[in-house]
Parts: sequence; structure tokens; C-alpha cells
Amino acid sequence: MPIITLTTDFGEKDHFVGAVKGAIYNELDTVRIVDISHGVSPFNIIEAAYIIQNAYNSFPKGSIHIIGIDSELTPENQHIAIKLDGHYFICANNGIMSLIMSELVPEKVVEINIHDRIESNFPVLDVFVQTAAHIARGGTLEVIGKPIDDIKQLTGIKPVVHQDGKQIIGSVIYIDNYGNVVTNISRKVFGEVGKGRPFEIFARNYKFKNVYERYSDAINFSVDRSKREEDGKKLAIFNSAGYIELAIYKSNPLTVGGASSLFGLRFRDTVTVKFY
Repeated sequence: MPIITLTTDFGEKDHFVGAVKGAIYNELDTVRIVDISHGVSPFNIIEAAYIIQNAYNSFPKGSIHIIGIDSELTPENQHIAIKLDGHYFICANNGIMSLIMSELVPEKVVEINIHDRIESNFPVLDVFVQTAAHIARGGTLEVIGKPIDDIKQLTGIKPVVHQDGKQIIGSVIYIDNYGNVVTNISRKVFGEVGKGRPFEIFARNYKFKNVYERYSDAINFSVDRSKREEDGKKLAIFNSAGYIELAIYKSNPLTVGGASSLFGLRFRDTVTVKFY
């Protein structure tokens, strides 16, 4: 039996997550359910896209990923099921798959059409669970939906490269639990545009001239610990997802603060790289 994962903005206080899990077990009592996150900011599609992009491929092929973000069925927000990279994704057609599909071409996409068989105002609990159970039993996507060619794309997912090749204009797409700021400027784009040239990264009133591979690379461990700059050091790194991240070494938003608060950066704020 495959794994079913859950990514939602439901939080942990309300009954929604428990109800969805119960509905899945009612359909498939031996299935394995894994929570990726229920702490996505409400209706934040880009944040959810970043999380699912960096979590799904740690699971075995054939895993089924339910994404419950902005999932109410409307004429402009249909439901889709996608087979991509050997995985299945069930979500609203609201652009949430843009990050993954910017790098990978889906094998199959269908617009789910089982709503006439299910009376619900909670589609994740009913439509998405029924779709996941159908796939888990070995059912094909064509049985629960009609094939479509295009899905919605989000704006702001990709950075803008200036026509002279000397500047990348990116934006903040995610702020993690430590307050670190993740941009949409990938290592790939940075390398293709920069071609090894000197650069500066500008974020509000802060600038960075190096991008490290690890947080600890910014620390000079040859200097006596009592004399070296460590806690609170500002740095830029390529994070584990391959994006430029602006961070504070060993940050804690509750004590020394995080990069988001200290730099004054919020979701969708601009971060620019200039090459010389």
C-alpha cells in the first residue's frame, strides 16, 4: 500500500487534520499517512509550493500527496490530479504545482470530475480523499478525471534576469522556522547568469558579497571562540533546496531574532543580485 502525505494550512488546533486522516483510514485501513506540514500560512500557495517541492522526492515512487491549500471548488479553482516524477499529486488548480513543474514535465494531468457523486463543502476530506484512495487501489487517473493540457501558473515564482545580464531581480518566497529568508534565485540561475563574476546581493539596507555552502562556512574557526563573530552573523547561503537564502547564524526569532525581522524582509519582498 503506498504512502499518502498531507500538506495543508489547517494548523493543529482544529479538527480538520484528524477528520481527513479518519476519512483516509475509513477507505484504506492499512495505509500509511505522513504529515509533511499543516503550518502553511493560510492560503499561501507559494509557501506550500516550496514545501512540497522540497519534501515529495524524499518519499518512495508511487506516493500520493494531498495538498489542501485554497482548495474550495469554484469555477476558477478546479481540482486536479497529476502524475509527475513517479508521484501523484492531488490539489486545486491554483498554481501550487508551479515550482515542481518548472523543472519537470508531468506524465499525466486530469481535472477531477467526481464531484457529482460526492456532496461536500470540505473537498480535502471527501473529493481529495476519494481520489487518493482510488489511486492507492491501483486505479487510473482517467477514471476520476478528464485529461487536460495546461494548469495555472503562479507569477513571482521565477526571478527576472535583466536584459544586459548584469542583474537578477528575485523575491522572497519562504520564511522558515528560524526566520531565515528563502529567495526564488536558484543556484542554477545564479551560475548561468553570473558566470563566475564578482557580485553583490542587495536586500533592503544589507548587502552580501559571498554565498556560502553551509552556515558554518561563514565562521572563522581558527579564531578563538571568545573573539570571533558567530551568533548573529549575517550570511547568504545556497540552502539544501538549491536557493539563495539570507540567514543569521544560529538564529532564534525568540531571542537574537531571525533574518526576516532583522533585515525587514517579508514574503514577496525584492532581493537583487548585481554582477560586475
